[in-house]
Amino acid sequence: MKKNEQKKMFQVSTLQALALGYSKTVINVSELMSHGNIGLGTFEDVKGEMIVVDGHCYRADEKGKVVEADSETGVPFSSVTMFDADRTFELESMSDIQKLKEWLDLRIEEDFGLNSMHMVRIDGGFERVCARSEAGYRAHHVTLKDALKETQRDFYFENISGTMVCVYYPDYMDGINAAGWHLHFISEDRKSGGHVFDLILKKGIANFDKITNIEIALPHEPAFDTYALKEASKDEIKSVEQGE
Repeated sequence: MKKNEQKKMFQVSTLQALALGYSKTVINVSELMSHGNIGLGTFEDVKGEMIVVDGHCYRADEKGKVVEADSETGVPFSSVTMFDADRTFELESMSDIQKLKEWLDLRIEEDFGLNSMHMVRIDGGFERVCARSEAGYRAHHVTLKDALKETQRDFYFENISGTMVCVYYPDYMDGINAAGWHLHFISEDRKSGGHVFDLILKKGIANFDKITNIEIALPHEPAFDTYALKEASKDEIKSVEQGE
């Protein structure tokens, strides 16, 4: 990255829209990948969890099995960036996801970064990863929480190595995305993964990328304007993000 060039988060739609049921295609995977080589999101009709890493876009299905997404697959919601790590830390054991999030908070706070966005990549060994994904649900104005009640499945990976993609948005951007940390996992062999709601980390390496610019690609079809985005419940968004 050139000196003084702003790092950019590229986001597709908003979490408010997804939470209220707008899960139609905004752009496809091919276009998304022109904006970033690491990140997370979901696919049209919330058909699985997205993990973007090393310039590849993967989809975790409702069983936690991962395949590389086709370039024409639709994307209703995602956050990606061109990763350019500015700090690296060694990570010792973490007994749960809350302790990891607290550790991540401390690292960005000491860098005066609580009001910025961050992309963090953690490569390591995990004693356990508790994750979830979902099958597709084609319906309009059905909330994400209600759709996931029908399609979401939990699964667990034991003694596994892989990559945790961690996205941070500050509190004042709540609704555009989930405030705080949002984590997706993919195994080292790229065969397993999903949205993470708990973990036990043995040890790893964490690379941080502080981001101070954002571009949002909003849906352009008239149906998008039938959604009252401010009605999206913060509690619902939090419960969905945490896998409840």
